[in-house]
Amino acid sequence: MKISRSTFDKVMFPCYNPMSMVIKKAHGVNVYDTEGNKYIDLTSGIAVNCLGHTPRGVQKVIKKVSSKLIHCSNIFCNEFTLTLASKLVKLTGYEKVFFVNSGAEANEAALKLARRVAYDVYGEDKNEIISFDNSFHGRTFFSVTVGGQESYSNGFGPKPAAITHIPFNDTETFKKTISDKTCAVILEPIQGEGGILKADDDFLKTVRELCDKHNAALIFDEVQTGVSRSGTFYAYEQTPVKPDILTSAKGLAAGIPIGAVLTMDKFASHFGPGSHGSTFGGNPLACAVGSYVVDVVSDKKFLDKVNETSLYIRQCIDKLNEKYHVFKGVRGEGLLLGLVLDDKFSGKSGVLQKKCFEQKLLTLVAHGDVLRLAPALNIKKSAVNKAMLLLDKAIAKFIEENA
Repeated sequence: MKISRSTFDKVMFPCYNPMSMVIKKAHGVNVYDTEGNKYIDLTSGIAVNCLGHTPRGVQKVIKKVSSKLIHCSNIFCNEFTLTLASKLVKLTGYEKVFFVNSGAEANEAALKLARRVAYDVYGEDKNEIISFDNSFHGRTFFSVTVGGQESYSNGFGPKPAAITHIPFNDTETFKKTISDKTCAVILEPIQGEGGILKADDDFLKTVRELCDKHNAALIFDEVQTGVSRSGTFYAYEQTPVKPDILTSAKGLAAGIPIGAVLTMDKFASHFGPGSHGSTFGGNPLACAVGSYVVDVVSDKKFLDKVNETSLYIRQCIDKLNEKYHVFKGVRGEGLLLGLVLDDKFSGKSGVLQKKCFEQKLLTLVAHGDVLRLAPALNIKKSAVNKAMLLLDKAIAKFIEENA
């Protein structure tokens, strides 16, 4: 069977509009298509392939564990799932873990948990969830409605109720909005899809203080910022607060589907037997890979290297900007970076992304004004240099056609 880009249009739901190539294989930061073209990948599967494509360590774990155990139901315990949970508890100080298959499912579980805690302790009237404009928390109907982008949730009938959206980093509006009816506040410490926008420390202090005052759970969605992506194992470590519930996914198993919810006993105890579940959540093979990944990326030397690479990329972007004056700044932490287009190129991040693709450089966007970079956390300086040469050419073409 001959497979091409047109095959997608014939057999797949049209939810996506993928680029014109078909990937055949990928190793490290290099991606190869069916036509023999080679690309440098600064997307890492949207911050999933944290150790690059097909890393040898992950391959070894998969080979070893798959010969012993691939899946078993949650009616039984297995050592691989419990090992990963134990490592996450030890690293973070949280007391309980619930495994799922994705970030959306992690957020779904976290939101359900917050509502259940409020219902059990305070009654059914305490059900409001506060979220923030331009946030993104997944594609299940509950999580996409909680997300602050109506275009993703409109057109699917009646939405889950008692969800309030307010501006991000707006302390005064938050003070006026939260009340004793609020059961949870959910936010990304760095908004990913919303434009790589970091939560202000003073804002977070107020959120934490008022959540405590009104007995509302503070949920951090660290699906994208977590697992060392932002330069610390979880991004909350760079803030003055710690959430009651934390969600994690993406890079946690370096490309194998997995998600997790972390919290304390006093919250987790409200999810008794039968209250929630997941057929594939805590899959032994995924957890074995996750356990390997956690050991690698939580190491201080590894984290130091992530931050060194982040600084180097910023310096490279600054040099390109001295030449082209195309960006007005770089946002983000670690290797979750947003290159903010100058006002004269407002809304054209997708156009620049396509110019990058034409130069065999794979990038992401975050809102209409931001080119997003989320490379493998172990990307080498030599690969960064090659990527910057391609970005230079892409910017030149972009400016030539959009001046």
